[in-house]
Formats: sequence, C-alpha cells, structure tokens
Amino acid sequence: MALAPDVASSTDPQPIDEDGAGINAPGLQYFVFGLFFIFGGITSLNDVIIPKLKELFTLNYTQAMLVQFCFFTAYLLIGIPGAKLVKKIGYMRGAVAGLCLMILGCLLFIPASQTATYALFLGALFILASGVVIVQVVANPLISLLGPQKTAHSRLTFAQAFNSLGTTIFPIVGAAVILGSLANVSADQLSGAELAAYRTAESEAIWQGYLGVAVLIALVALAVWLFRNRLPHDAQSMGDNALVSSKRYNLGLALVIAGAVIASFVSGWLGLLFILAAPVIWLHDNDLLKRTRFGYGALCIFLYVGAEVSIGSIIINYLLQSEVMAQGGPFTAWLNGTITYIFNDLLGFDVVLAPNAVEWMIGLYWGGAMLGRFIGSGLLRVFSPGKILAFNALGAITLIAISANTTGEVAGYTLLACGLMNSIMFPTIFSLACEKLGPRAADGSGIINVAIFGGAVVPLLFGVIADTSGSLAVALTLPAICYAIIAGFGYYARRPA
Repeated sequence: MALAPDVASSTDPQPIDEDGAGINAPGLQYFVFGLFFIFGGITSLNDVIIPKLKELFTLNYTQAMLVQFCFFTAYLLIGIPGAKLVKKIGYMRGAVAGLCLMILGCLLFIPASQTATYALFLGALFILASGVVIVQVVANPLISLLGPQKTAHSRLTFAQAFNSLGTTIFPIVGAAVILGSLANVSADQLSGAELAAYRTAESEAIWQGYLGVAVLIALVALAVWLFRNRLPHDAQSMGDNALVSSKRYNLGLALVIAGAVIASFVSGWLGLLFILAAPVIWLHDNDLLKRTRFGYGALCIFLYVGAEVSIGSIIINYLLQSEVMAQGGPFTAWLNGTITYIFNDLLGFDVVLAPNAVEWMIGLYWGGAMLGRFIGSGLLRVFSPGKILAFNALGAITLIAISANTTGEVAGYTLLACGLMNSIMFPTIFSLACEKLGPRAADGSGIINVAIFGGAVVPLLFGVIADTSGSLAVALTLPAICYAIIAGFGYYARRPA
C-alpha cells in the first residue's frame, strides 16, 4: 500500500513538492464518506437521548452527562487496541469489525429499554461507541491518504462535512421518534409500579430508533465487506512498532476498572482520577507526544471534543429554559411555521410542529457544523488552516459570551451558531497535529482517538458546574476556556511543521 508523501505544510495553500498521488483506490472515498456519515450520526443521537433519559430517570446534569462519559470512555479504552487491530487486518476489514460492534451496541438497547435500567443504557452506549472508535481509527487517516498530501486538510474537512450531515439528520429524526413520545406526565410525579411501567413504555421509542440505526449500519457493513479487496493491505507499510506494550495497556486497563468500582461505591472524583491515570501510563514517554506540535494538537482534540459535546448535550435543556426559548419567539414561530408549510402543504407530509417547538433545533447546531465544513473545505485551500482555526475558536468564544449574557432568542440562536464555529476544528486540528507522521499515521490516529476521551471528562465537569452553580450559562465558561486554548494552537500551527 502506497502512502502519501511525508511532506506537509500548514501555511502555504500550494506548497512545494506535495504532488504525490497518495493511495490509488478509485471510488473508495465514497465508502469513507459513508463511514463519516454513520459514526457522526450515531454520536449526535446522544444529544437526543440525554434529555429523554434525564426525564425518565429524574437525573441531575452530572448524572445525565454519564451518557457522554460512558460513550467517550470507549475512545480511551479502544483507541489504542483499535489502532493495533487496523494495523493487523487493514483499513477495510477494520471498518467492518467496527460496524459489526456498532450493530451489537444498537441491539443492546432492546433489553435496556425493556428493563428500563439506566446502567444497561450506559453499557449499550459503551459497546456502540467502541465500534465507532474503530471506524474512526480507520476513517480519519484513510481519507488523508486517498489523494495528494497538499490537499489533505481540505479533503479531511470535506469528509467531515458528511460526518456533519449525519449529525444533522440523525438528531432531527431521533427527536421526532424519541422525544416525540414524551407524555404530559413526568417521571418525578410517579413512583413504584407506575413509575416502572412509565419508564418501560417511554423507553420503547429508544430501542425502536436504534433498531432502525442497526439496519442502516448493517447495509453499510455489507457494502464495505463486498469491496474489502479494493484496498490491498500492507501491514509492514503501516509500521510494526506497538503503540503501547500489552503489559502497560493491561496496567492502565486495571486502573480504569478499579476507578469504575471506586466511582460506583466510594467516591466519584477519586474514581475519575484512577481512570485518568490510565492514559498517562499508556502514553508516558511516547515518541509521538514528544513532538510539540502533535502533543499540543492531541490536547486540543481533547478540549475541542469536550467543548462541542458539552454544548450539544445541554442545548435542548438550555433552549427550554424559561428565560431563553421555552415560550418560543417571533423568529421561532416563523421558522416552525415555514417548516410545517414546506412539509405539509408542499411535500404532502403530516408534520405537527408547535410554534414554540425547539427540541428539533439540535439539528441546527450540527447543521451549522455541516455548512461550515463544506465552506471550510474550500477556504482551507486558500488560507492558512492554523489562522482559520484560531479565527473560529475566537468566534465560538464570542458567541458563548453573547449567549450567556443575554436572554430570549438571542441567547438561544447565538449558542446554536457555535456549531458553525466548530465546523472545521476537528479535521483541522487533526491534520495539523498529524503532519509528517508518514507510516505512523495509524498510531497517531490511535492517540488522537484516546484524546477524544475529552468528550467524557469535560461534559462531566460541565454538569458539575451547572449543578453547583444552578446555571447553564455559568457552566458555559468551561467550553469557552477550551476554545481559548484551541485558538492558541491555531496561532502556533500557522507555521509549517
């Protein structure tokens, strides 16, 4: 398997000596776009089931954020063995393995819903996320290798636009299927057998939605398997050095298990410290992290995913606050009326959308990211990726500041607009951090996927701040700090690696 040339530049849109053609696999990019679409959509469904589970099990924000904690902990545990698996069996077969694991996770929502047990929901999410991690270990480096190195930033951003297409469509459909079944009665008004029956009935929509997702994933897995030989596997070209030794990985895994037990029965914060010690042991003295650019970039992936997930997780609850958009507003009423007219009068559907409905607007948050990535894929061919990253991070800080200090529709729509600022961040940070890794691309992707564990830690801290302060607006300070550090990386990475 031919790899892209080991040459990269982050400042010159048309650098010298970057004309290598990369991997010659005609048509394979379309399959990779499909993978981005699937794992993006799956991840965004968390933002839909969080308010559902929060209501069903009467959770506070910290407890509700365990959904994201369990989902993104899979990145911590599976990122390293996932990279090892891909190096062993190849990109295409690795993608199929990840997709099959995702199907299993979706099917586990059936017993979780039928027993109405929160812990089982969390377990199903972890299995589902484990498959997502393996698929992502495949997709990120592969799309970078499927073409000239000089357009890697733009190509990865364009592929991430399909990721955002999934994150836009899945939550809108999911909100209609899952949140649409919310009854007038609330779980905190019930007890005993009535409460158990209510939870079982209301959670039925969850497993039905994920069953449909499992069927979609199965179709994609079948297509990838049929074309598995389109990309010949050459393990030697991917490097033969283990990212982490088995002994060191098992030691870290033992700490994670111990941390989970401690968190469950002794102290949540002490357990979290045990869990956080695992990546320190795994990646201590790692040669890739000794590269300042890669280490800084990995930190920014940790912070970016944490900030993006934190905002996405609470956006529905944020909009439903009385001082924000619980009563809707003129623009919201016009927007909902326009959507109803288009679907009902022009397309012949039967869509019921109240003038003040905001639950579906999580799709606007992710839709902004999709729009920004399509636009960004073109801008990154012209302007410095590092400077664009810094600009977007500062834009996100500005929008958060406006939202946190205003009320009504201004507060709501400015926070939703953060999705537009997020648009190019992940692919740009990833490609800037991984410049000139060459045959170590799979190892770099594995470490980056460990860094995505920020999606577990930062939202949990966000939930603690929200519960302690009693204000989601105050808690928005945390993602603002994350964006400030990312802006610094963009400025730093404006120069060639």
